[in-house]
Amino acid sequence: MMDEAHHTKQVPQWKMDEVEAIKSLIRSYPLFGMIGIEGIPAKQLQGMRRNLKDIAVLKVSRNTLIKRALEESAEDVRKMADYIDVQTALVFTDQNPFKLYKLLEQSKSPAPIKAGAIAPNDIIVEKGPTSFPPGPILGDMQGAGIPAAIDGGSVVIRETTTVAKEGDTVSQKLAAMLTRLEIYPMEVGLDLNAAYEAGSIYTPDVLAIDEDKYFSDFTTAIQQAFNLSVNAAYPTSATISTLISKAVSESRNVGVNATVFEPELMDTLLGKANSQMLSVASVAFGINEDAVDDEIKATLGAAATTAAATVTETAEEEKPVEEEKEEDNEEAEESGMAGLGALFG
Repeated sequence: MMDEAHHTKQVPQWKMDEVEAIKSLIRSYPLFGMIGIEGIPAKQLQGMRRNLKDIAVLKVSRNTLIKRALEESAEDVRKMADYIDVQTALVFTDQNPFKLYKLLEQSKSPAPIKAGAIAPNDIIVEKGPTSFPPGPILGDMQGAGIPAAIDGGSVVIRETTTVAKEGDTVSQKLAAMLTRLEIYPMEVGLDLNAAYEAGSIYTPDVLAIDEDKYFSDFTTAIQQAFNLSVNAAYPTSATISTLISKAVSESRNVGVNATVFEPELMDTLLGKANSQMLSVASVAFGINEDAVDDEIKATLGAAATTAAATVTETAEEEKPVEEEKEEDNEEAEESGMAGLGALFG
């Protein structure tokens, strides 16, 4: 007992208070997450804390104290200790884990890469002019593997070049030159290593959702379900109007094709009969002009005249315009320019 009491006295009070504060936050919020903060300057971290103040509580503490607080919490919470990083902070919020992950990802900003850092992706320097005048920088760029030359009194990059592949270690020369070129390959922000909610642990591979793809898939599923319902004649509140319209159209077609004499179909049936009669009359007239009466002849003649006029108008529209005299062309151009001036001011 004395040894245990003696050991307890050796633990500073502030550490005990810190552990209790973390445990209290875990109990107070439905969700908390482990966040990696390695490499984030203290000033930027304070800014991120301010940005989150209305949404979440950011708690920075020593890994040993975080681990102790987790060990003294509920059994399912203790598993979060597996996600303690080199430099870790805790975030507590009422948001769901997906919203929290999206919020943290959106808060990230581009940052210059440091010498000795690992390239997170292929680092590409695009071809084009720079704002640098000729000078020692030309040699510095070439020494960093950037193909540079002088053109028109300034330094230009001759071709697009991948100066570092994903996973490569970035040299001092390249890091300095990328910063001067305002190329920032890194992202500074809070990395959510894991989030705990109601006994479940969510990792980034689960939380990283492509919202555009999900929305597209959802829309496609709705369209396919609608089509299936209509084709299977399955009535729902969403498809009943389309099903009724389809049934009306199909029944009308059946009535017309079967020559069913109904008031709603008579205009269509008469029009169809008249068209068929004229077709037969046209064939008969071509064989013997006396096979049809004068009224039908007049109707056929009017139809032929209309068809001929249509063909003539089409031919006139397609006929190439003859070249005009040079003076007429000039007048037309001037007139056209005046018209454009009136249009565009």
